Amino acid sequence: MGRSRRTLPEELLLLALDPATGTTAQPQSLDLGLAGAQLVELALAGRIAPDGDRIAVVVPRPTGDPTLDCALELLRRRGAPVRAVHWIGGPRLGLRQTYLSHLERCGMVHAVAGQMCGVLPTTRYQATDNEISREIRARLDSAIRTGVPPDPRTAALAALAHAVGLGKHLYPGNEGRSSRSRLRDLIRHDPMGGLVAHAVMDVQNGVAAQPRRSPAPSGRPAAGARPAPEPARGVPMQPRHGSMARAVAH
Repeated sequence: MGRSRRTLPEELLLLALDPATGTTAQPQSLDLGLAGAQLVELALAGRIAPDGDRIAVVVPRPTGDPTLDCALELLRRRGAPVRAVHWIGGPRLGLRQTYLSHLERCGMVHAVAGQMCGVLPTTRYQATDNEISREIRARLDSAIRTGVPPDPRTAALAALAHAVGLGKHLYPGNEGRSSRSRLRDLIRHDPMGGLVAHAVMDVQNGVAAQPRRSPAPSGRPAAGARPAPEPARGVPMQPRHGSMARAVAH
């Protein structure tokens, strides 16, 4: 994969970057979205493919993008298809910062040092070329306005933007309600983007990552089965195995 086009994680991050404040909207869910965007980008590159609700590596050859290739290698080491919700729900150690630093190296953003309350050091990121962000936004606007099925890349970007809650950031207020609704509807135009977007939302909603057991006869629980705890609303699901995918930090 050359650098002739931006990757989906880069585009999703640029969409989330607020030009006025230099901060990212929906920072917690954005980390999940970036992990999901990596999966979609690898699928578009022909390296992975959906297998039901799982992700299988079909071509382990590197893409040429170091961050994506690290994710691909982690998936390859799994040795078997991994559930999308498990991968996305894994710990994300600095994935957003990894991509912000990457965009800075590429010259798409520049860091602005500051202080919070005059004491704590902070870093904001300003786009160096707002035309890039406008072009990305224009693709979404066109798909929403025209109703014409978008290309898979734009459809996946729309699905991820909806999944991480960027709708209110991109189309705020009552006047943006119909646009937010159409943004959500674009999820159906790309199967891989839809799979990943639903996995992102499942993790945020605390949906159990393990397949549900069939109920025992007469409504009794199966022998040895423990009642599943009710997930807390809005708390991301943590992976059950320590070998789950790690955050891509390089």
